[in-house]
Amino acid sequence: MLSGCGSSGSDSTTPDATPTADPQATPDAPVASGVPGVFDDRVVFGQSAAFSGPAQELGINMNLGIMAAFEEANRNGGVHGRTLELVTRDDAYEPEAAITNTQALINDEQVFSLIGAVGTPTSRSATPVAAEANIPYVAPFTGAGFLRDDHWENIINLRASYAQETEEMVERLTTDLGITRIAVMFQDDSFGRAGYNGALAALERRGMSLVATGVYPRNTTAVKSGLLDLRLGEPEAVILIGAYQPLAALISWARHIDFDPIFMTVSFVGSNALADELGPGGEGVYVTQVIPFPTDLSIPVVASYTAALAAYDPNAQPGFVSLEGYIAGRMAIAGLEGCGADLTRDCFLENILGAGLIDIDGFAMDFGEEEDRKLDNQGSDAVFLTVIDANGSYRSAASMGETTP
Repeated sequence: MLSGCGSSGSDSTTPDATPTADPQATPDAPVASGVPGVFDDRVVFGQSAAFSGPAQELGINMNLGIMAAFEEANRNGGVHGRTLELVTRDDAYEPEAAITNTQALINDEQVFSLIGAVGTPTSRSATPVAAEANIPYVAPFTGAGFLRDDHWENIINLRASYAQETEEMVERLTTDLGITRIAVMFQDDSFGRAGYNGALAALERRGMSLVATGVYPRNTTAVKSGLLDLRLGEPEAVILIGAYQPLAALISWARHIDFDPIFMTVSFVGSNALADELGPGGEGVYVTQVIPFPTDLSIPVVASYTAALAAYDPNAQPGFVSLEGYIAGRMAIAGLEGCGADLTRDCFLENILGAGLIDIDGFAMDFGEEEDRKLDNQGSDAVFLTVIDANGSYRSAASMGETTP
């Protein structure tokens, strides 16, 4: 068991920032009400995420943001007199480990809710376990469409979907630049296929089709064969669906062989880690984001986040992933606050999914009704376009080819 604690860096944190063991994070026994994870003095959440392997920066920084939000609440007396704790387990971005961890968090650790899972394949494996236990599954770091199916009653999505991100990509490529030759490189699993299907659908809506497709195995950097498949199609732009290490390897190899289309990728990549991996070779790579810039202090939620992050870990640098973790933590806190002292899982879910509009310091999430009059389990539809500049920093892109400071 690992207890959630902060990293010592930004969204490109080093591996030794993995959450460390904390025996105090293990629950002793449930309170008289019998609600798992709810005690007289604390509420215990659980997180299974990647804290090792080529996607570790995502888990480390989601944890960092969640803990910054939880510790911010704890410094102010907790929620209705209860402090917030987070028990974490490393699944290394592997579906089988996610199942084992989820079962352990529910049955052994008796957590109140799950939060901050990382990835589509891991979430696909863990969600049936969570649903069977009727335990909330809060803010997974994935935009996969299956998590947004209306049959789920326990899943709360914070972010926009991959379909929305890839739609924005294709819209910008075709409208801003008039590009017609688009290829996709994707991770060969449910995450990659979700992004691939989103891009394919966006193209089909415009009467277009892919000129090439490449794949690579999850948790590897075996991208050379896929790169050659892409080059055969002579694309003007390539949409990349994967994690930061293999995509950085692909872009670096592409530049090495003078294959230089426009590269675009979705928010899951781990933006800061990708820029660090690419170094000077990252200039001109576009990334869609689902949250605001983590350094724009004119946005109230970002100002709150940076203050909470500094208080929790003075050495940490702001980043996109940890900001999403912070917003996830704040969203969970909002659900707890609405329940009062008599906390139950059903009340927690209702106070988020049934709340309609939730405003977290200016970051609005709307869990209102859809056209079929059923509740929407996705809070935000926002998608932002960013690009890496010559300094390895991200800049907002109002349109492709144009950036703002």
